[in-house]
Amino acid sequence: MIPPGSTIGILGGGQLGRMLGQAAAQLGYHVHVYAPEGNPSAADAARAVTRAEYEDQRALAAFAESVDIVTFEFENVPCATLEKLAASVPVYPPAAALGVTQDRLAEKAFVRKLGGCTAPYAQVDSREDLSFALTSLGAPAILKTRRFGYDGKGQARLASPADIDAAWAAIGQQSAILEGMVEFDAEFSILLARGQDGAERCWAAPHNVHKDGILDSSTVPAPGPIHDQAPVAADLAGNIADALDYVGVLACEFFATANGPVFNEMAPRVHNSGHWTIEGAVTSQFENHIRAICGLPLGQTALAASKVTMHNLIGEDAGRWKDILSEPGAHLHLYGKGEARPGRKMGHVTRLYR
Repeated sequence: MIPPGSTIGILGGGQLGRMLGQAAAQLGYHVHVYAPEGNPSAADAARAVTRAEYEDQRALAAFAESVDIVTFEFENVPCATLEKLAASVPVYPPAAALGVTQDRLAEKAFVRKLGGCTAPYAQVDSREDLSFALTSLGAPAILKTRRFGYDGKGQARLASPADIDAAWAAIGQQSAILEGMVEFDAEFSILLARGQDGAERCWAAPHNVHKDGILDSSTVPAPGPIHDQAPVAADLAGNIADALDYVGVLACEFFATANGPVFNEMAPRVHNSGHWTIEGAVTSQFENHIRAICGLPLGQTALAASKVTMHNLIGEDAGRWKDILSEPGAHLHLYGKGEARPGRKMGHVTRLYR
């Protein structure tokens, strides 16, 4: 157990790190953020900040000496960095779990091995591979880089074979996975917290709506198709967490289809579709992540209102802060970022309905 008063190291300086830092402070922990960017959002919720690259061995060694435990707020941290730190200090989730989720091909094969249903897919390492895969899977399809990419980045849609060259160029002609399109009624996610002792807690599955590849809103309780399929999806998420010996919050995204839940992808961290839990659940995803990695008892995950909705504030949407603050039942979160660029997550608002 890592007791309150200890220092938690967080790799990554984005808004997820910021909200983890806020949850850690509530429980009496100090936070040390390690991030390469010059002005990380998470710095506002940290006692100390190290600005260095993830491959900087000297900076990593000093960081490890200054903290009692390490976690991360996004999945593009090199596994070698976690392995380096784990030689000196506990690191959760473990590097092995991060490794599986960093490669979309490995991730889908891993989930299928556990009995999960995924979209049909094929490995693509060349333009010729892409042509063959599209012939096999059919169009429309979506081409995704095997590594990195989020919020629609690193992806290209193919409506027909005529799009092959443009799609291959769009992803930088790198190793990829081609996925057949899935007909679905709705998108949802399972957020699961798993403790060091293997105890698990799930929140209600939110109905997620995306616009331009970016999450627009999450709503709980979810409509019928999601409500009916969430238990099966939650069982799979639990099996995934157990197989990875996972510790922390794990997010798994699903499609609700006529034949049951289809696994899309997972994130080894707290997740945008769980932001509603800050005010909308008895214990937020951020607090339970801190509890899990520190070996504390997990908090309850029941709803705190009859209905909860979360909307992301993208780009200039954050400029509506005054109107949002005038709304009864609205909870505004601004991430302290600078320029409100198109497609940039600047904050979110959660609305509770009693």
